[in-house]
Amino acid sequence: MSISDAFKTFLDNIKVDNADTISNRYDEITYALNLEFRNTDSKTADSLRVGSYGRYTAIKGISDLDMLYIVPSSCWATYENNGQGDLLTKVCRTIGSRYPRTTVKVDRLVVQVLYADFQVEVQPVFEMPDGSFKYPDTYNGGSWKITKPRDEIAAMKQFGAEKNENLRRLCKIARAWKNKHGVAMGGLLIDTLCYNFLSQNSDYDDKSFLYYDWMSRDFFKYLSEQNKQDYYAELGSRQRVRVKKDFRSKASKAYELCLKAIEAEGEIYRNERWRRVYGRGFPPRPDKVVKENVVAMDAYEAPNTEQFIDDLFPVDVRYDIELECEVTQRGFRPSLLRTLLANVRHLRIDKSLRFHIAASSVPEPYDLYWKVMNRGPLAVRRKAIRGQIIRDGGHRERKESTDFKGDHIVECYAVKNGVVVATDRIDVPISNTRE
Repeated sequence: MSISDAFKTFLDNIKVDNADTISNRYDEITYALNLEFRNTDSKTADSLRVGSYGRYTAIKGISDLDMLYIVPSSCWATYENNGQGDLLTKVCRTIGSRYPRTTVKVDRLVVQVLYADFQVEVQPVFEMPDGSFKYPDTYNGGSWKITKPRDEIAAMKQFGAEKNENLRRLCKIARAWKNKHGVAMGGLLIDTLCYNFLSQNSDYDDKSFLYYDWMSRDFFKYLSEQNKQDYYAELGSRQRVRVKKDFRSKASKAYELCLKAIEAEGEIYRNERWRRVYGRGFPPRPDKVVKENVVAMDAYEAPNTEQFIDDLFPVDVRYDIELECEVTQRGFRPSLLRTLLANVRHLRIDKSLRFHIAASSVPEPYDLYWKVMNRGPLAVRRKAIRGQIIRDGGHRERKESTDFKGDHIVECYAVKNGVVVATDRIDVPISNTRE
């Protein structure tokens, strides 16, 4: 498989796979609101699909969908003065009465409609003569603010055509990286950074899939070299889009992984290196499926018991969660794993490990899941590769011990409303000595 075919397959694998269901939900909400505000039964008029889905940069697993409902201008006088909360409440009750088995609630700026595997955030707006929209904000007594999603959509469409459709594709593969490595970035920030990168780089104006390995490399290098800042100017509208978490360190690691993947061009394991960048959406090495239920190493075989979180839940990372590990051994004071590894390359056996959540921006409540993976010849020989995904018992910590040599991995996943919204990982390299 050429690198061009590999990236084509990758983009096909990560495309939105429930578009019909999403469209039906948009139509149902629009229908209910049009009946209430206009006494019409249209399922499409006076609403606008915005956000990643509206810009056509969403990928499989998208869970946070955005919609504007354009309220008739004749209602402005009713809500103009301190009526922001009343408008949101009316929209909430209208949708809730039409679909009583669906959870519907107001959340400051929007009405959230919570379905089984995604949510639609409905924002009632009034259209302005210039094509922008006023939307209600209930914070601190209420105010009206301006949004310009049409400018963002138009910029994406026009610029994408100028760049051989590479903009939308780059936005999608960047989302796959974000989900794979737990990067807390909003969709608009991703699209803005991709837009900025291609605006400042003409190397890929007439290129396509054959050059997506180099484009990946250069994009992550671009991200890693950004100055630290709290906001960027959105594509199209030039309004502010907030940086939730500094992404430069993870971008730098992605750049290094891209370099290693490019070095492997022509090797049978090339795709496995790209999967380290982008996750399981990237096609596996051609011989990977031969023994997919078995792990083999050094003439030993073990059952492949590894599970994958995206087989259990949609993955749409939007928040940050930080995993920490405390290391203890009889006769020694507890230390943090990263402190110990700064002095030695491996952790020695016979130590106790306590993995716990050091920080989280995920709004409560959420569920936590753990995955502990053992790698290396000893793990295979002992038939102990593990890798099962286990729900946390309520303490938000996981206790393990350093039993045998190998490269071990602990991952955690924050699941909110049935969607993985944050993830983190710690690598635990263990030697076979006891000091």
